[in-house]
Amino acid sequence: MGRMSMEEPVGETGELPAYAERVLDVADGIPPGRVMTYGDVAEWLGEGGPRQVGRVMALYGGTAPWWRVVRADGTLLPGHELRALGHYREEGTPLREAGRAAEGHAPRIDMRRARWDGTHT
Repeated sequence: MGRMSMEEPVGETGELPAYAERVLDVADGIPPGRVMTYGDVAEWLGEGGPRQVGRVMALYGGTAPWWRVVRADGTLLPGHELRALGHYREEGTPLREAGRAAEGHAPRIDMRRARWDGTHT
């Protein structure tokens, strides 16, 4: 499987679980500069929930555009803020800069403008 790294767990057959493959297919389809929440992905698939999607992204999402599957409040993934921010700026993802009171904090994704419904680019 092209998506996996040597450290990622796989099923007994050496393949990705079917649900994980579907989640990653959705992530691959999100256009540059746009995002979907974990819940959006689950809703799009019609199965699972935000936690299941988050688990799939944590275990198998390293080769997918993981930065395009985000928290509903637009905060950047803890521990990966700088990497994600580089991708967002490169792709032109709408961001909301942190206010003066939040000095030293990373911007958030502007969910109103960046959120993708899965149909229009």
